[in-house]
Amino acid sequence: MNNAQSWHIVKRPAGNCEIVPSLEVTEDDNPEIIEQWGPFTSEGEAIARRVGLIRSGKCQPV
Repeated sequence: MNNAQSWHIVKRPAGNCEIVPSLEVTEDDNPEIIEQWGPFTSEGEAIARRVGLIRSGKCQPV
């Protein structure tokens, strides 16, 4: 299996959270990322976790 892509949830300054591939969060000094969670093995798992973050008040819905 060559598809070893992992996913992260990143919180933006506006308060909303996005699901991005792990390649996009490799820059540790990115000012657009306030908080991040992950890595997750599938995009579906990241989506489910983002729903939990929204329900707990850590992220704003898009």
